[in-house]
Parts: sequence; structure tokens; C-alpha cells
Amino acid sequence: MMQNKPVLLFYCQHSLGMGHLVRALTLAETLAERFTVIFLNGGRFPDNTIPPKSIEIINLPPLGMSEDNQLYSQDDRYSLSEAHVLRRQMILTAFNHYQPQVIFIELFPFGRKKFAGELLPLLKAAKRCDNKPIVLCSLRDIMVNARKDQVRHDDRARWLVDRYFDGVLVHSDPKFASLEESFQPSKPLNKPVHYTGFVLPRGEARQLNIRQRQLVVSAGGGMVGAPLFQIAIEAQSILWDKLKLPMTMVAGPFLPEADWFELQGQANNLPGLTLHRSVPNMTDLLASHSISVSQCGYNTVMDILKSGIAALVVPFAQGQEDEQTNRAKRLSQLGLLRKVDADGLDVDLFVGEVERLLQFVPDSAALDVDGAARSADIISDLLSSKTSAMQKESLVRLEAAYG
Repeated sequence: MMQNKPVLLFYCQHSLGMGHLVRALTLAETLAERFTVIFLNGGRFPDNTIPPKSIEIINLPPLGMSEDNQLYSQDDRYSLSEAHVLRRQMILTAFNHYQPQVIFIELFPFGRKKFAGELLPLLKAAKRCDNKPIVLCSLRDIMVNARKDQVRHDDRARWLVDRYFDGVLVHSDPKFASLEESFQPSKPLNKPVHYTGFVLPRGEARQLNIRQRQLVVSAGGGMVGAPLFQIAIEAQSILWDKLKLPMTMVAGPFLPEADWFELQGQANNLPGLTLHRSVPNMTDLLASHSISVSQCGYNTVMDILKSGIAALVVPFAQGQEDEQTNRAKRLSQLGLLRKVDADGLDVDLFVGEVERLLQFVPDSAALDVDGAARSADIISDLLSSKTSAMQKESLVRLEAAYG
């Protein structure tokens, strides 16, 4: 029964795109098979996203990140400072009400520094608690590693993990990327790091004997996808004249409205183009098409790997963001996809790369992709070990008291 499951409080903040939310919901749905999952959602929840029925979602006043890397309130009812206060209260209320045995925090303290004001009170409350919950960090495969104060940032993250956390779960195959490659504090972590494997979308990808000879263009949630879409739109008339190649474009729910309206206008009467704001299942769409052009976020890559499609990635690399570029380089070296840097992409190169993709066969390299189930195993084992240790400690105290 649900009441007999240990409670897991899962914090997720997505600020720019959908990647963190999609991965976190996939993990939460798998964890719900063993835990009562209370999901603290800190970003705008996309209208087309259907949350798993097996978890309880608490929507905090949503915060987002602007292009100049500043937080802003996505709810007109609250100013940024008001949202911060209310979020902090809601998080502590959830902790006190549910008394979780496990706290699972996505990315912080390796990122999300701007959210320390609401997370440190939670961590301090957990540390003071008589029945201290297990506190774990959930990390993607590659961290941003291009900050001007990178060592200071990493040292701060290391200190916070050692003080407040019991371990780190890295959702990657260490053969592909290890945490040490993008996280290099001056002193090593004292807490264990567990590699779970990649977190693929749940469910079975449709197995199709024949893919449609068709291109799909996407950019995750779409928040920063407009430049790629503009080049694809301009390339489509050329691709149609040369190859009669249909294009399906998925703009994403977070593409700014002005960009979406512009795309709609450009798409009118453009031969061979089908334009969607969003689709219910990206993996199935990729499985039914022959080639893909996209950015290189974690979940986009998981969809590519699961569908087995021939793919070109154009990694997002604005400001300090080097995570997608790093991921794309590694996947390209493994022969799993092709890559082009965003600042080098133009219409002619787009067309040429699409023509090359039609002949490209991705190498089915062996990567561990059972990350969701493995995460559940690790957390369950850690909780069982803690429970056993507490029982032994209690027994020792009783024997000492009664001789």
C-alpha cells in the first residue's frame, strides 16, 4: 500500500528548458514503484506535459532564467522576492508535513546557486531532524565547466555536499563521462558518487520496420531554439527542390510566442513542412523519421539513442554553457551522431549535413542506459543500510542499558 512506502521528497528546478524536468519526472515515476514520491516542481509546468499519476506534485511559484542569467517570477501574482519567500515556506512545510526518509535534490549544489536561499533551510532542517533523512543529489552526465571562478564554485559545491549530503547520483555511464572530468575542486569529495547509467524515457520505443524518409527538427523545450529553426526554415525550400525531403519541425512549448508566430507565418505554403508546437512522445516521432537535427540537451540525446535515428546535433553554447558542446563532442567521437557548432551553421551547411545524414548509420555503441531503475536500486539499498545500522545502534543501546 502507498502508506507503507518510505517517503521521498524530490526537488527539481528547471529554469531555461525542459531537460531537467523531463529527466526528473522519468526518475520520479520509476522511484514511485518503491517510494511515496512528493515532487517539488520549481519551474513553469508545460501545458502538454502529463505528470505521472503515481507521484504527488507540489507546484512552487515558478521561477525562470532570463537570457542575461537573471531569475524572474513566471507568476504575475508574485514579485521575485515574494516568490522566494513563498517557495521557502512551501518547501519547509512539505518537509515537516511528509517527514521524508529520502530527500533527492536535482543539480544543487553543483548548479542552481541562485536557489540556495530555499534549499539551505531544507538541508539544515534535515540535518537537525532526529530521524535524519538520506539526502542525495541527482546529476546529469556533464556539468558546466567554463565559469571564470570555476575552482571556487567547485570548492563551494564540494563543501556543501560533504556537510549536508549523503551521496551523489550521476545519471551517466562512467565510460562516457565521469564527474571528475567536469568537477574539479581543490579537495576531493568525501561523500560517495554513484553512477546510475543514462536515464532513457520510460516505455518502449515503437519498433518500425520502415522509417519514413523524413527530417525532424527540434530544440528540446524550444526556449533557445529560434536560431536553429530559422536556418531550417530557410533550408527547407532547397531540400524540397533537391530531395523532395519532408520536414517535421517541433518548436517546443517554451519557444517565445513572438518566435512561434514568426515560424507559423514563414511555414505557410512552404512545401513539405509540418509545424508542431509540441508532440506527446518525441521518441516515437524520432522512431518514425529517418533523420534528425536538434540541439544536444541530455533528454534530446536520450530520445535519439532510444529511437536509433541518424542525427545531427547543433549544441547550444551561449555564455558559460559548454555542457551540450562537451556532450556532442563525445557522442560524435563514439560514432553515435554528427555535430556542427552553432556559430558555424548556415543554410548551405545545414543542407549539406542533411544530405550526409541520409547516408549516416549511427554506431550502436554499448552505453549503460538503465539509469532510472539503477537509481531506485541505489536509493533503496542506501535506505536499507541506514535502517539496519539504526536498528543495530538501538540494540546496542538497549543492551548497554539493561546489561
